[in-house]
Amino acid sequence: MQKITPFLWYDNQAEAAAKYYVSIFKNSKILKIDHYGDAGAEVSGRKKGSVMTVQFRIEGQEFIALNGGPHFTFSSAISFIVDCKTQKEVDKLWGKLSAGGKVQQCGWLTDKFGVTWQIVPATLNDLLKNKDAKKTERVWRALLKMKKIDIAKLKQAWKG
Repeated sequence: MQKITPFLWYDNQAEAAAKYYVSIFKNSKILKIDHYGDAGAEVSGRKKGSVMTVQFRIEGQEFIALNGGPHFTFSSAISFIVDCKTQKEVDKLWGKLSAGGKVQQCGWLTDKFGVTWQIVPATLNDLLKNKDAKKTERVWRALLKMKKIDIAKLKQAWKG
């Protein structure tokens, strides 16, 4: 069992969101679906037998999604960083996760369920670790102009 598990509160889209994420990422699956019983339905106002929680795994990371009602919503104050090895992986994940959502600057997007993701190539970290401040500054300037991150453009900026 992992020490920390992200717990995501949805109005009533927990199962749809979990199935959506599992369909996008490799090595992912739905682990368990629990339904509201008498006590839970009574306290929450949710329908008995409706989906209460969905436990799922994405790339080895477990999550729990709750159908808890409209009391809370997501914000960009918390996001999930997805470390990508290639531009092809960036493009694929960006396209799928941004569908029906909103794209933002520097690889950030909010999906159709309101969850914020950062789709980031591992290369970016390598380029920004460089001790040459001029190269790092060029990479930052290029990055700040992007929504979806373009590895070739970052490398071109790094080279000058």
